[in-house]
Amino acid sequence: MTRLLSSETFDTPCRIEVEQSAAHFHAHVELDGDIEIQPGDRVRVHGAPITVAFGESIVLHRQATVRRAGLLRRAWTKFAGHFEMAELYEVSFTPGRL
Repeated sequence: MTRLLSSETFDTPCRIEVEQSAAHFHAHVELDGDIEIQPGDRVRVHGAPITVAFGESIVLHRQATVRRAGLLRRAWTKFAGHFEMAELYEVSFTPGRL
C-alpha cells in the first residue's frame, strides 16, 4: 500500500539553459546523472527566478528536488494524459467560417 501513495524524494544538481532571441525562446533543465523523469514525477529547481533580456542566453547550474510519483499518481497521469492529447486533435490552422 505504501508504494501506491508514497513517493521518493531526492536532490540532484542540474543545468539550466535559457535563451530569448528572434530564433529561439526556450528554457531547458537537464538533471545530472542521466535521471529519467516519468509521468507524474515532479521537479523543482531551487534559486531565484531567472530573467534573460531579448537577444541573450544564459546557462546556470543549480540544485533541483525530484519527487517520484507513486504508482497511483503515475497511473492517473498516464490515463489523464490520453484525454489531454485528444484536445490537440481539435486544433486546426485552416481558415474556418467567417
